[in-house]
Amino acid sequence: MRSMVCTVLALAASSVMPAHAAGPFGSIKIDNWKGGAYTDDKTGTFNHCSAATAYLNGISFNISRNIADQWVLGFGSTSFHFTKGETIPVSLLFDGQTRLQVFGIAATPQILAAPFPGESVLQKSHLMVAQINGATYQFQLKFVDRVVAAVASCVAKTKTTGVDAAGDFSNVVARPPIQTLVPSPTPTAPATSSPSTTAPPPSATPQPAAPTRPAEKSGTGIVVSRNGHVLTNYHVIDGCGDVHGNLTGEASMVLRPVSRDQINDLALLQAPRTFDEPAIIRGTAIRPGDAIVAIGYPFHGLLTSDFTVTSGIISSLSGLLNDTRYLQISAEVQSGNSGGPLLDTSGNLVGVVSSKLNAIKVAKVTGDLPQNVNFAIKTGAVRDFLDNGVVSYKTAEPKDELKTAEIARRARSYTMLISCTTRAAEQNSAPAQGAAP
Repeated sequence: MRSMVCTVLALAASSVMPAHAAGPFGSIKIDNWKGGAYTDDKTGTFNHCSAATAYLNGISFNISRNIADQWVLGFGSTSFHFTKGETIPVSLLFDGQTRLQVFGIAATPQILAAPFPGESVLQKSHLMVAQINGATYQFQLKFVDRVVAAVASCVAKTKTTGVDAAGDFSNVVARPPIQTLVPSPTPTAPATSSPSTTAPPPSATPQPAAPTRPAEKSGTGIVVSRNGHVLTNYHVIDGCGDVHGNLTGEASMVLRPVSRDQINDLALLQAPRTFDEPAIIRGTAIRPGDAIVAIGYPFHGLLTSDFTVTSGIISSLSGLLNDTRYLQISAEVQSGNSGGPLLDTSGNLVGVVSSKLNAIKVAKVTGDLPQNVNFAIKTGAVRDFLDNGVVSYKTAEPKDELKTAEIARRARSYTMLISCTTRAAEQNSAPAQGAAP
C-alpha cells in the first residue's frame, strides 16, 4: 500500500505540477488546453504527457497519462487545504448518467491527483460534475475528446522516439465514441424525454431518408429581465427557424436567439421590447418537501390556448442518476411545459421545467409505471448561464405564502408561449405518445 501511494504521489507531482518536472517537450495546444511531454526531474527520463486548463470556478483541471499508460485526473486550487499524502474520495458524474468513484492523493495542500480507470467515458462526455470534500464543481469538457486523443498520441510517440523528437501533438483526430445500435434494456439509466419530435429507434439496416415537411413546435419561456431577455430550454428552440413568443392575450413577436447551452439545456432569447414585471429568482435554496407551482403551455393547439397551472412538491434535490443540476418534482408536466417557470409559494422562480421520466421505457424494464417523476433545472445553473450572458435579473427571498391563483396571476406578466417551425419527418408528425415536456 505504501509503495502504491508513493508512486501516485510521484506521478501527481510531475503530472499536475509541471514545475516539478522538466518540460513540456513538444506541445499540446487545443483551445485553452495546454501541455506536452514531461520528464522526471531527477532521472531525466520520459515520465508522462498531460494537458491542463483553468476554469472560472477556480479549479485547474489536468488530464495526464504516464509511461505505464495509466490515466490520472488532476485538480488544483488555492481553496484546497489538504494534508500532503492524504487520500480524498472524489465522486465524478458524467453527463448526468455515468457515476465513478475514484480516490485522489494530495500531492500538495492545493493539488489532488486521482488515478482514472480509462479514457472512454471522459472522451465522449460533455459535462463532468465532481464532488470533492463536500464541495461540488462543474466542468464543461470542451474539446476533451481531442485533448484525450492528443495526450494518448503524445505518450505513444514519445515512448518510441524520445522527448528530443517531440513535436506538436495537437493535430490528432479523436476517435468517435462507440454508438450502440440497439439500446440495452437495463434499469440503471432510464431515459428522460423532451418535447421535440421523437425519432424512430435506430436500426442496424440503413433506411431511406423520410420525406420532411414543415412542423410546428412549441414550448414555454420566462421573461427574466426588464430588457426583454427570455429564458427557455435549449431543446425547445433546437432546429428552429424564426422563433416567436407571446404572452397570453398579446400579439406574437419575433425572439432573437442570444446564447445557448446544450449541456445544461438552456437558451437565452431577446424580445424587441421591455417588460415591467419579469420573473424574480429565489435567492435561497429550496428544500425537499417544499410546495411548488409549474406553469406552461402543454399540448398547445390541442388543449387550451392559455397556460396551465399544476402544483406539487420538491421530491428531491437531484435528478436522474443523482444529477445535482436538477430538481425532481411531483407537479404534473406535459409536452410543451419545457422552459416554463417552477415557482415557490411566494411566486419566486426556483427552477426551469425541463423533462420527465419516460414512463413507458421504465415500465418495460421494471414492470412498474412511474408516476409524477419530473425534473427542473436548478436556479444555480440558471444564474450561472444568465451571468455569463450579462443579464440583469432580480433575486428575492421567499416572503408571504400566496394562493396558487395569485401566483398564476403574477406569472402572466412573464410566462411566454414559444413557437417555431421545424422540418419534421412525415411519419413523426403526430404527437408521440407519452411525450414529456
